[in-house]
Amino acid sequence: MSELQRDFEQASSDVQGLPHRPDNNTLLRLYALYKQATEGDVSGNKPGFFDFVGTAKHEAWGKLKGMPADEAMRGYIELVRQLSD
Repeated sequence: MSELQRDFEQASSDVQGLPHRPDNNTLLRLYALYKQATEGDVSGNKPGFFDFVGTAKHEAWGKLKGMPADEAMRGYIELVRQLSD
């Protein structure tokens, strides 16, 4: 396992213990970076119109289309570190 992968997994654990709940935009960014790092480009159909949360998540992830997994991991790690301060 690479150092980047270890740091990413640690950040994934650390995010559960953040001192404050991030705002919704930050939560969407965390979600999108995590999904891009672990699954790659967005897949599946966009959720229905009345699934506001699902649609927001799908759109946030879709904005990262083409971002390499290692770049998404680094972005996720950095964001978690900023939120931990």
